[in-house]
Amino acid sequence: MKKQNFYVIFWLLSGCLLLFIMVIVGGITRLTNSGLSMTDWHLINDTFPPMSQEKWIEYFEEYKKYPEYLLVNQYKDFQLEDYKFIFFWEWFHRFIGRIIGLVFIIPFIYFLIKKRLDKSTIKKCFILLGMGAFQGFLGWFMVASGLKDMPDVSHYRLAIHLTFAFITFAYTLWVALDLIYPSRNEIIKPLRNLARVSLVFLIAQIIYGGFVAGLNAGLIHNHWPLMSDGQFIHDSVFIEQKTLFLNLVEGKSGVQFVHRTMAYFVVGLIVALFIRSKKYMLSNLQKTGVNTLVIFVFLQFILGVFTLLYGVPLWLGLVHQIMAFLLLTAMTFTLHRLSK
Repeated sequence: MKKQNFYVIFWLLSGCLLLFIMVIVGGITRLTNSGLSMTDWHLINDTFPPMSQEKWIEYFEEYKKYPEYLLVNQYKDFQLEDYKFIFFWEWFHRFIGRIIGLVFIIPFIYFLIKKRLDKSTIKKCFILLGMGAFQGFLGWFMVASGLKDMPDVSHYRLAIHLTFAFITFAYTLWVALDLIYPSRNEIIKPLRNLARVSLVFLIAQIIYGGFVAGLNAGLIHNHWPLMSDGQFIHDSVFIEQKTLFLNLVEGKSGVQFVHRTMAYFVVGLIVALFIRSKKYMLSNLQKTGVNTLVIFVFLQFILGVFTLLYGVPLWLGLVHQIMAFLLLTAMTFTLHRLSK
């Protein structure tokens, strides 16, 4: 690592940490059904929550006009204090997004003026800037889907928003790793290619994790290793929607079946990477990456099983999401060390 890159690396890793925190808060927001509490979006006006009781009442009365309250919460004796609770998590989620924007843009301008960034890093940072802006759009695009007819957001939009947050984090980490390890290693193509395939399956699994969350598909078939009634593929997988394809992307049973089955493929690919890596002379960092990857994937698999068996309690669902983030971190690091 070049000494002049220290502050740039610290800046990028700080962004990674903030993205990690934002995903955690996003998970809490989803698991507490808080995501539709703010029915509008303003870049400046919503920076801080209401500061007076009158303002809180105004926000609450506006919330009462939308499907989540009209179709769900008004039948639960939902009061102002309940609204303040769900409002906090959605506001905090958006507030962290604003902080991330400032943490990225202000130092970026400073580093540009001070000429601390080479041309390659500048290009990557502009990509990151675009990704951050697009992620903000995806957040509102997701929320908007739950403010029309249905009291919930589109599971497609939720999965896109979640997955793109993971991808933005992974790319930010990759850019930082390019600066931390500027010298190139000899590429072991078989391991690199297998790691790439593993990453593709991991991202697909994250997408389906978003589908499961969006459809509340973890609240059914709370059995393992088989689904309900002792079936590997439950009958309901084929009957919820009109076609098999729609069952696998929109049916609760079908989406859960894909998510729980794809977990075996993710574990299998990473174990295969671990076994195959034993045939090569790896650097210490490469070994650390592969070993960590194996440990994390088994922890994530176990967490997934218990999250399902216990019907997705808030804390366990959140830990499962955090572990997915850590697994992607290990995958990104390992692939980087096998590629450069």
